Amino acid sequence: MQLGVISDIHGNRVALEAVLDDMPPVDGVVCAGDVVGYGPWPGDCVAALRERGVPTVSGNHDRAVVAGSAPGFNGMARAGVEYARETLDEAAVEWLGGLPHRRVVGGNRVAVAHGHPAEPDRYTYPKEFTGGLVDTAADQLAVDPGGLDALILGHTHVQGHETFPEGVVLNPGSVGQPRDRDPRAAYAVLDVEDRSVTEHRVEYDVDAVAEAVDDAGLPSAIGERLFDGK
Repeated sequence: MQLGVISDIHGNRVALEAVLDDMPPVDGVVCAGDVVGYGPWPGDCVAALRERGVPTVSGNHDRAVVAGSAPGFNGMARAGVEYARETLDEAAVEWLGGLPHRRVVGGNRVAVAHGHPAEPDRYTYPKEFTGGLVDTAADQLAVDPGGLDALILGHTHVQGHETFPEGVVLNPGSVGQPRDRDPRAAYAVLDVEDRSVTEHRVEYDVDAVAEAVDDAGLPSAIGERLFDGK
């Protein structure tokens, strides 16, 4: 079973379209959260996942939009939340509100969470990956010990993966706002059978996104940071 893995789209329709166009044939796609926030096309990004029936978990920006508050967010993040609240229709907000913090996909063999499997808002960078995270995810999801082959995380916007006896832990990186100094949109493909991961990057029209950010009245820094992948 081949799964396309995406995360942290952040309202960047242009990057999402580039990723979906570039993705090789897979048996399904899964998203590790933060569909909205920051970017100028939250509605389009929600619609794209809903239309494809992509299993998705809730990210911290998704939850902030649903709650209508963003405590601890910086100015850019708050602006993105406010913009999404103003532009999303009721059905899109309802969909975001129904997303779980964590879930299993791939025949109950792959766990998905946004941050740490036990703490949804906790950043877990690739250098912190351990096999114990897979066991924690299994415990949180009431999956039999040893029943998981992989754990998918997002939140950090940093691409990476490691394989352990307990299973593979991976972050596909960010579709819409990479922060690993590579401005290309990021995603990954997971082979569940052999626990292998291929990491992918694809170029997209960053200029068009930066222009749309300005046209939407969002802070220009949201678009400017995309040129440097930070």
